[in-house]
Amino acid sequence: MNYEVTHTTEYGYGEAVSVSHHLLHLNPRELPGQKCGLYQLIVDPPPAVTTKRVDYFGNTVTFLAMQGPYERLTVQTRSKVTVSPARLPDPAATPAWETVIDQGELPLDVFEFVFDSPLVRPGAELAAYTAPSFPPGRPLIEAVVDLTARIHEDFTFDPKATTVATPLAEVFKARRGVCQDFAHLEIACLRSLGLAARYVSGYLETVPPPGKPRLVGADASHAWMAVYCPDSGWIDVDPTNNLLPSDTHITLAWGRDYSDVSPIRGVILGGGEDTLKVAVDIVRLDKE
Repeated sequence: MNYEVTHTTEYGYGEAVSVSHHLLHLNPRELPGQKCGLYQLIVDPPPAVTTKRVDYFGNTVTFLAMQGPYERLTVQTRSKVTVSPARLPDPAATPAWETVIDQGELPLDVFEFVFDSPLVRPGAELAAYTAPSFPPGRPLIEAVVDLTARIHEDFTFDPKATTVATPLAEVFKARRGVCQDFAHLEIACLRSLGLAARYVSGYLETVPPPGKPRLVGADASHAWMAVYCPDSGWIDVDPTNNLLPSDTHITLAWGRDYSDVSPIRGVILGGGEDTLKVAVDIVRLDKE
């Protein structure tokens, strides 16, 4: 699938900002099944300094230094991305989950995703919730698919229920949240068993209800997770939509959790009260 993505973030401030620094994770990754043919970054007002680097996880990070004064900041990216269908293993043919955690020879860049991270700290309650999906001898991806379906059934998508600061324990108790929360939840469940799981940020092409027009800007940033399976590598899993992504998900970045890959983060001097508007527009370029 070929997509054109426009991601617009607008900040408004009650008072002038004199200086601000920002880190952006908005550049789609180059992957075996994903190619970025065009990437444009448009910032208004123009930054005094713009630099790029590749972080520890292989994500492209853009640094912006703004020197004011300004009362409004717009950051817009435009990308053209080609996504190929994923080659997914037969869930029933994957190794038994216990053998994955017992092998003890995971690559270093995989093994580090077994441990707690700033926003994902598994506990006894999450381990107990996970257990029914992982009886002895069950194939890993078959168990993950079952856990994903249970999370989708037990938790309600509610954009008003949480913020980026809501602890995972509160999400688990309320049984409500958004894609970021559900990704963190499934990561915590898998890590509670000693399995490697990582957080993935990106975009998802959304489909309007039957008979309704597609709304420009109705699409949003999305989050899912991936689990490591020997012989197959990292397998993406979307608990919000109860599926294994194929060619409708566009990957921006991955890390231990949201704190590693937030789309835009930064610090400002001045500004007073602020407002934030985010719109993501995804257009499929393939002809029907």
